[in-house]
Amino acid sequence: MMVKLVYFAWVRERIDKPEEEIELPDSVVTARDLLNYLKTLGEGYEAALQYPEVIRVAVNQEHIDHDEPIAGAREIGIFPPMTGG
Repeated sequence: MMVKLVYFAWVRERIDKPEEEIELPDSVVTARDLLNYLKTLGEGYEAALQYPEVIRVAVNQEHIDHDEPIAGAREIGIFPPMTGG
């Protein structure tokens, strides 16, 4: 599945790119699978996603839980936790 990934805030800084088009393997079914797969793509990804439980994922601009499927996604956003102020 080809999908556009968009990275935000310090996730973007650590991966060192704002977005990319990527072909996902068939084994990537859920948001959790996606985060685990991305961590295998290099040091920047591993650093950005070393604590996947705090990362937020949005499919087609709607936030989803990590156990939800990403099938049919045109765009997936990867966000660090939001902070208040």
